[in-house]
Amino acid sequence: MDLIYLLDLIGTFVFAISGIRIASRINMDVFGASVVGFVTAIGGGTVRDLLLDSHPITWMADMTYPLVILAAVPFTFLMGKRLNNYSKTIFIFDTIGIALFTIIGMEKALSFGFNPFIAGMMGMISAVVGGVTRDVLCREVPLIFRKEIYATACLAGAIIFYLGLELSLPENLNYLFTTAVIITIRTVSIKWNLSLPKMKKV
Repeated sequence: MDLIYLLDLIGTFVFAISGIRIASRINMDVFGASVVGFVTAIGGGTVRDLLLDSHPITWMADMTYPLVILAAVPFTFLMGKRLNNYSKTIFIFDTIGIALFTIIGMEKALSFGFNPFIAGMMGMISAVVGGVTRDVLCREVPLIFRKEIYATACLAGAIIFYLGLELSLPENLNYLFTTAVIITIRTVSIKWNLSLPKMKKV
């Protein structure tokens, strides 16, 4: 098992936890919360694969992903409010998750022969669509549309990753550098409460 695959599974696990936690806050039952956790974890990758016409869908070809998501259900309910004590850890893994999903989405699109712009869009879709779907199912305005620099961090990471490819950086170094950039942007934006300018009423 290589490092990128292991971190991808950890990111999937943490994304599932985030979906289950938000669903529990609006009093969904166990089944509903599990569904929300599932779509949060695999939503972006599924949409990406459908747009790229890539079959089979990644999580359908590797049952490790559904098993990891299923494991997140009892883990979240057993840990309950204690997860709040690990919010910083979860934030780090969540950010690592979106970084890895950005990279994986870009690599897949580039391997299919798409241009860098489309590849960057596929990377962002891989990273954020699951969270958007989660928020819609939980009747909230999606996080990326109302606060925090989230999708923008993914786009910045996508640009950095592509530049690394053009400069022929070693693969693992490019992964680490891209992930570090996304983590830094996310951390700085939250610490100093930075966000994109709001639209004025028209």
